[in-house]
Amino acid sequence: MMNMPLPVIKPAASKAAEPPKTALTALWRPALVQAFVKLDPRQLKRAPVMLVVELTAILTTLLCLVPDPAVPTLVAAQIALWLWFTVLFANFAEALAEGRGKARADSLKAGSEGLSARRRKGDGAFQIVAATSLRQGDVVRVEAGEMIPGDGEVIEGIAAVNEAAITGESAPVIRESGGDRSAVTGNTRLVSDWLLVRITANPGESTLDRMIALVEGAKRQKTPNEIALDILLIGLTLIFLIVVVTLQPFAHFANGSLPLVFLVALLVTLIPTTIGGLLSAIGIAGMDRLVRLNVIAKSGRAVEAAGDVHVLLLDKTGTITFGNRRCSALYATPGVTASELAEGALLASLADDTAEGKSIVEYLRELHPQTEPPAAALTAVPFTAETRLSGVDYQGRAYRKGAVDSLLSFIGLTRSEVPAALSREIDKIAQSGGTPLLVCVDRRLLGAIHLKDVVKPGIRERFAELRKLGIRTVMVTGDNPLTAAAIAAEAGVDDVLAEATPEKKLARIRQEQNDGRLVAMCGDGANDAPALAQADVGMAMNDGTQAAREAANMVDLDSDPTKLLDVVQIGKELLVTRGALTTFSIANDVAKYFAILPALFAAIYPQLGVLNVMHLSSPQSAILSAIVFNALIIVVLIPLALRGVRVQAASAAHLLRRNLLIYGVGGLLVPFAGIKLIDMLLTALHLV
Repeated sequence: MMNMPLPVIKPAASKAAEPPKTALTALWRPALVQAFVKLDPRQLKRAPVMLVVELTAILTTLLCLVPDPAVPTLVAAQIALWLWFTVLFANFAEALAEGRGKARADSLKAGSEGLSARRRKGDGAFQIVAATSLRQGDVVRVEAGEMIPGDGEVIEGIAAVNEAAITGESAPVIRESGGDRSAVTGNTRLVSDWLLVRITANPGESTLDRMIALVEGAKRQKTPNEIALDILLIGLTLIFLIVVVTLQPFAHFANGSLPLVFLVALLVTLIPTTIGGLLSAIGIAGMDRLVRLNVIAKSGRAVEAAGDVHVLLLDKTGTITFGNRRCSALYATPGVTASELAEGALLASLADDTAEGKSIVEYLRELHPQTEPPAAALTAVPFTAETRLSGVDYQGRAYRKGAVDSLLSFIGLTRSEVPAALSREIDKIAQSGGTPLLVCVDRRLLGAIHLKDVVKPGIRERFAELRKLGIRTVMVTGDNPLTAAAIAAEAGVDDVLAEATPEKKLARIRQEQNDGRLVAMCGDGANDAPALAQADVGMAMNDGTQAAREAANMVDLDSDPTKLLDVVQIGKELLVTRGALTTFSIANDVAKYFAILPALFAAIYPQLGVLNVMHLSSPQSAILSAIVFNALIIVVLIPLALRGVRVQAASAAHLLRRNLLIYGVGGLLVPFAGIKLIDMLLTALHLV
């Protein structure tokens, strides 16, 4: 007789549901209106390059009223119109990015308007007040069916809460006093029992308020990267302004003259208008993608830091593994068939409502489909701390499962009497960090069940992608080193921190930072707060403790720790998108040099005609073509700015080479072709 292991059945990994795409067509009309509203110089001062373009558009419009023999009025008017078009579409891109989240913000606002609360007074009685009047430290009572009036911490009671208004998930979650599941979010609904909640945020500071401000962009501060890019753009604008201003004296020195309209057009085409017009849209769209993940960032700096993370600390339980032990294999006693063991294990687990019991039933239903008896025919035998067994009585037979020693005692066997083959399997399960359960029917030993903390499907592949991006993953667990090593090998992480304490987590993060690396971490308990505060990117779970949420710079409303991987991806996309479009914007200035400078100085310095490599029709056509291209390229790049450049799993050097090849070389070549085509079209239509 031989041991008969049953094969492990793993359910196919399902694709994560993608968030529904915002219908852009529904946002176009309000975005167009906002494009005109944003012409207010007080709003445009946040985008200095576009402010310069607007001022030149105003100047060109005024110059159209002053006849100039060197510039036909039709050409001057067209230049003015295309300059206004450039500013409006840059504003449109920003308004469109803001509008993608505004609908959600409006729904969140509507849900919180008119909300009332039952606040406890000093004498212990409760008084009905407006939710907006609540302050930090107030205690409120919430009954089933009522909305929780603000962010808080449960100090008494246990209840199910529907957080669909915030997270989009309709399945209720349990919140109770004490432990790591005591935090509640305002504007969520109690679906059972009651809770006594201590308010932890003043009006305007709650999760809901932060979420509304984030999706509206009202309080979105520029990140250090954006500020540095703004400084670069302002610097380039000033340099080109000085260059353009000095061209007229040079022309006079050569007994010539340059029309002011052409000089204004030259300035606009030389300054980096493309990235200047799209920079705000890129930042807002990046934050919008974060909001669609149901992650609230307390600062844009955290999102930016996520794009540069070198080390990712991930808790094992609930992040890398499912958290609850699951059935992964069954091992039959010699002489027992696979079908007998499957039937006995299934019947012993049908009345077991624990996560472990349900996983055994699910596993066996896939492996050995069989006719199950009706629940009324079963007499449940619940688990007790005394017997450490559970099961059912069915048709006069006793089906039981439980801990090894307890079940052997139940059937009257000693450990030495267990068949050697089964005993070896039991030892292997224990040594690997799993939990062995024995199964019997009456007094007959059928075999063993292997319960283990199962690694989530697809997690190994995700870690492999992060590794290609140069990010090292560290699994943090309280398990002993042997168990931790086994799970780490299965999950494919790069390093392990076993038997982790708050002090060990903090020390590891500081060590990585001292070596010059940026560190990201997620956590939910009060013991994670020091490490979350120390990490460059700290993401707290919304259902965790108040201490963790206050220490972190991000809060995940879905309480899904694996989402930290998506946050890192969005951070990288944000940085790469800015870099790619900046490269394109600066590179395409080279083509504009060849389009406009020869045209401007052709009459004064005929020798410059050799630089007219595009063979443009006339000076007026060359300048107008460059202005039209300068405006249209912003329109073409709006979808890319809103969507972001996809980051492939590759090293930083490979990503840099790829961006230089696509957006650098593309920024050089595309304008040559574009300006030439526009020149041919303008000439064919007799617009110049």
